Amino acid sequence: MKLEDALFNWLQIDRVSSARPDDRAALDTRDFFLTILREDHGVSRVSVSAEDATMVHVRIEREDGGKKLFMFDREASDQLLADIVANPRYQC
Repeated sequence: MKLEDALFNWLQIDRVSSARPDDRAALDTRDFFLTILREDHGVSRVSVSAEDATMVHVRIEREDGGKKLFMFDREASDQLLADIVANPRYQC
């Protein structure tokens, strides 16, 4: 999986797990993407560093000391959570 894809997947599920802290599946899925980021891409730290009306800024640090900033569309980043909230089948 490409780094950008793994980061976007992590971002979406991180937003879900933050909004639904008792959702074990969301937490496990977030951890799964963290594992991919660590093992496949050498990412030692990942965080949302800022967000505005249109973009979410995700900063990574690599094990080799490298740092990089990625920007993702906010609406796309929030879409998974919106889909879950809109479907009563997935209510905790």
